[in-house]
Amino acid sequence: MKPFSKIARSLKSFKEVLSRRAGQVTDPTPPAPASLPRRPRIGIALGGGFARGMSHIGVLKVLEEEKIPIDYVAGTSVGAVIGAAYCSGLSAKEMAETAGLVRFKDFARWTISRFALCSTDRMQGFLERLLKVHSFEELRIPLAVAATDLTTGQGVVFKSGSLIDAVRASCAYPGMFMPVNLNGKLYVDGLLGYPVPAKPLREMGAERVISVHLAANWVSGKGPRHVFDVIGQCFSIAQERMSSFWKQHTDIMVEPNIGRFGYDEFQRSPEMIAIGEAATREIIPQIRAWLEGTEPEPQVQEQSAIKVSSAPALQTARLTAK
Repeated sequence: MKPFSKIARSLKSFKEVLSRRAGQVTDPTPPAPASLPRRPRIGIALGGGFARGMSHIGVLKVLEEEKIPIDYVAGTSVGAVIGAAYCSGLSAKEMAETAGLVRFKDFARWTISRFALCSTDRMQGFLERLLKVHSFEELRIPLAVAATDLTTGQGVVFKSGSLIDAVRASCAYPGMFMPVNLNGKLYVDGLLGYPVPAKPLREMGAERVISVHLAANWVSGKGPRHVFDVIGQCFSIAQERMSSFWKQHTDIMVEPNIGRFGYDEFQRSPEMIAIGEAATREIIPQIRAWLEGTEPEPQVQEQSAIKVSSAPALQTARLTAK
């Protein structure tokens, strides 16, 4: 009987071991590490302003230095030129060096026409030399270029095809430059449709939009000097009336204080670039908050350098560098 007793005790011990193991709750899958918050896709809209647009270079220069990722760019007029150059692969430093050498005659030629006083045929060669690629499909950063259909008055956004043709159309300032004919349609400056092309950035997928607005009156207290001042001042008035349209798509507005510069003072590019840099450094903390996921809830507040007000869906900030 002893062998059977040993077998019985062994079975009883084995049963007790199994019971203890069954009572233990085990999870073979280790806990997943906490995932980092996904950063928002950032777009920057560059408005028009002739030579004053050199301040855009200062904006991009600071974003480069601070290693702020830019996922989308949209530009109007001179903003289209700067945006195309940047998206094609030029650094802000390279653009600053080029800006110091650019003059009005490099891309404009006086002509006799019933449509305008200048042609943009020189702009073709200027852009061919400036840009590292010549089509939207080759750009390293997606770009939208704004122009206006002269016949319908509708804003048009170019995102594919010839980069040079799109930029020329965006820069065809009415009265000064002849309209650009593309595939049988006449296009003029994007200022009429998209003074600051913030909305196209949203349509491209941007979740946060930085808008660079070059506010300036073309006419001083002494009044207009010539027809360009009259046209320019009319555009300034129209832009101000249209500002609510693009501000609703903007999270932060950067407004470099470039009002004292003339529309053709390209020789003062270093000064305007520096002003663009100063204005942009003010918004870096806000952009850092976007990237780190620590952005506070929209609220009304006033500071010496920043004025923030709540918008229906977005937080809008206005900064001015003195």
